[in-house]
This record gives sequence, C-alpha cells and structure tokens, in this order.
Amino acid sequence: MYVSREILGQKIICGLIDITNRAAAKEKFPISLRGARIMSRYTPMPPDNFGGLPEEHSSYETSRAVIFPVPLERTTTYERGTRNGPAAIIAASRHLELYDEELQLEPYKEIGIATQPPIDTQDGTLSEVMTELFTAQLALLEDDKFPVALGGEHGLTPPLVSATARKYKDLCVLHIGAHAELRDEYQGNPASHACAMRRVVETCPAVQVGIRALSESEAKAIPHLRTKIYWAKDIVRAPVKTWIAKVLEDLGPRVYLTINLDGFDSSVVPSTVAPEPGGLDWHEVTSLVRAVADHKKIVAMDVTELAPRPGYHAADFLAAKLVYKSLGYVFCQS
Repeated sequence: MYVSREILGQKIICGLIDITNRAAAKEKFPISLRGARIMSRYTPMPPDNFGGLPEEHSSYETSRAVIFPVPLERTTTYERGTRNGPAAIIAASRHLELYDEELQLEPYKEIGIATQPPIDTQDGTLSEVMTELFTAQLALLEDDKFPVALGGEHGLTPPLVSATARKYKDLCVLHIGAHAELRDEYQGNPASHACAMRRVVETCPAVQVGIRALSESEAKAIPHLRTKIYWAKDIVRAPVKTWIAKVLEDLGPRVYLTINLDGFDSSVVPSTVAPEPGGLDWHEVTSLVRAVADHKKIVAMDVTELAPRPGYHAADFLAAKLVYKSLGYVFCQS
C-alpha cells in the first residue's frame, strides 16, 4: 500500500511526541510511586454497614438502634427478589446525606446505628426460620435496642411482632401497605406473606393504612378482626392532617411499625413483589410516621418487600432514606 511522504511524516512526528510524553511521565512519577500518588487522590470507601458509619457511631454496645437484615423469600408468588432487599437497602444507605433538613441535625450521632449480619433464612423449614426470627428479635429487645428489620417478604413480620408483644403488653401495630394480608391461609400455608397481618392481629390489634387490594374472603372477615382499615381511596385525596389525626386516635400507646413498600404508589416504588397503583406518596408516608413518633412510642419497625431491579436504584434509596428518617423521628424529635 502506498503511503505519502506527508502522512508518513505526520506519523513519525506523533510517535516522537508520544515517546517524549511517556518519558516525561516516567521521570515525574517513578514506577514505585506512580500508583500511590494517583490513588492518594481518592477517598476510601465508607464502612459496609447501614449509613457507612464509623465505629464510634455503629458499635452494638453503644448504639440504640440495630439494623437486622432478614433476606426472607419463601412464599412470594408473583415477582421474586425480596431476598436481595436488605443488601440493596444497606448499599444505598451508604450514599445517604446524613444531615436531616427537617430535624436540623445528623440523627446517627444522636442514636448510634449498629448493623447485624444477615440472618440465614434459606436453611431449615419456614417454621424454624420463624422461631429464629422470634428469638433474635427478643434478644435485641432484652438488650434495650430498637430493632429495625429489613426484608425480605412481609411474612417475617408476625414472629417479630410476637416477640415485641412479649415485652410490651399494650402493643399495637401500624401497617402501611397495599394488600390487606388477612387471609387465614394461602395455598395451604398459614405462614404465607399473604397472611402476615392475619397472624399479627391474632397477637395484637392493628391499624392498616393505604390498603387497596384484598380478596372477597378478607373483606368478609375484616369486621370480625382486630384491625381498622384506612383505604387508599379514602385518604389519597383527603387532607393529610385530617386522616393522620384519625389514625392516631385508633393506635395504642406503643406501636410496632411495619412498612410494606407496596404501600407506596407503584409509580413511586415499582420495585416490589406485587406493585399496586393508587397508593401513597413520600410525604404522606413520612408525615404519618413523624406524627406517630411524636404522639406515640414506636418500639420497633420493619421495612419489607423491596425487590431490587438491576440498574434501577431509586426504590433502594427511598427505602434506605425511609429507615433513616424514621429513626430520626423516633429518637430526635424535641
């Protein structure tokens, strides 16, 4: 192939410039120091715990709140992925801004937030897993910690409520979610996530907010169960303060807070195992949690049914921020 003298000359000049630049780089950055000098510009990654918190604010001994990952996925029937929820929430939490603009402080410094290793939910029978959850929750409560379970399917909630009710006899449950979950059994399984709140109301009364999906059998059972339903259709267009005031009237003095992320409208949180349209938005949920924390005593909580999607992290981040905001409301309101 013929190459003109002009093109050949340009290639030679470019080659000489490249050699000169590389030589200068070697002189400026000797081999033993080049990598070290470049890497020194980067900030180390935060610790692999909720919030990426330093030891002084995340040790179990000094923390008041404990993150309790429960990657349970044994009875989901539509979408899958809840076993990846806890890890996704914790990963997102490490990128939160830790100053709360509402409370005008950094809650983690007032609280201390420890993170436990994930509990093994895959080995053993479902009944054995439920017993282990009950035991783990009871141990946290006996240590005077505020347990925050990260799910995982909503079937994890009944044993956690049972353990909490053993310590707090006047316990009431506030459930934010789309599905009533009041079946006595589903597909022959009374421990199904579709029966979670039926098992809960066998332990203590409940108030359920944002409900918009249920079966005929559940609708017929509701008048006979210890639960008060706030239907999504009745509250999403109503003044927030009005319906929140009514929820507060129906709750007891001590509250277990369980938030199924499908309580949010599916346009806000599409990454759940059974997303439903017509739900709550961010400010409605956080306003409710803040009011309950201000007027009642929230003693434990869980956030469940995140099913993370690859490349879509908005729901992961929302769940992480919801946990952090809730802890701020519980511990840092004046």
